[in-house]
Amino acid sequence: MNKVECEILGLSSSASTGGAYALLLKEVYGNRRLPIIIGPPRPLTHDLLKILIENLGASLIEVVVTELKDNTFFAKIVLEVSSLSNEIDSRPSDAIALAIRMNAPIYVNDSVMDTASFLPSQEQPEFTEESQEHLDLPDTPPVTSSSKEAKLAALQEKLRLALEVEDYERAAKIRDEIQRFSGSN
Repeated sequence: MNKVECEILGLSSSASTGGAYALLLKEVYGNRRLPIIIGPPRPLTHDLLKILIENLGASLIEVVVTELKDNTFFAKIVLEVSSLSNEIDSRPSDAIALAIRMNAPIYVNDSVMDTASFLPSQEQPEFTEESQEHLDLPDTPPVTSSSKEAKLAALQEKLRLALEVEDYERAAKIRDEIQRFSGSN
């Protein structure tokens, strides 16, 4: 399995989505972004897991977002105990929260990045520490070409704009359309 190392670029929340968040991952050695919509946080669970892992003498090696099936992301937590590696199925939000607490690298399967990521527009500013909790993305002109690449770019732009206004339901539908379109190529 090919993996793409990612880092957290931003996090956005909206009262209108019942406490849901959009987590934005960015390739460490590239420009693609991957939005993952996650539910409300459950305090202390990840801290408990961190303490449990450490007390058992294990190490968190990495977390990997492995799949995207039926609009749902899947992940694995990779632990090492006594020189043995063990992969544990997880929700991406839980795996990433644990990786943050344990300073472990975050990876995304290359096929997931190919399916669900987007490239930011040229005008998009990089996030700074002050703007980490916002997904303020500038407007860009629509793509009018009829090529397959241009249609895909237009869909990615619609996804970006839906995320900008925190319309996660619409973003999920656009992501599905991108998957259908990419699958037909």
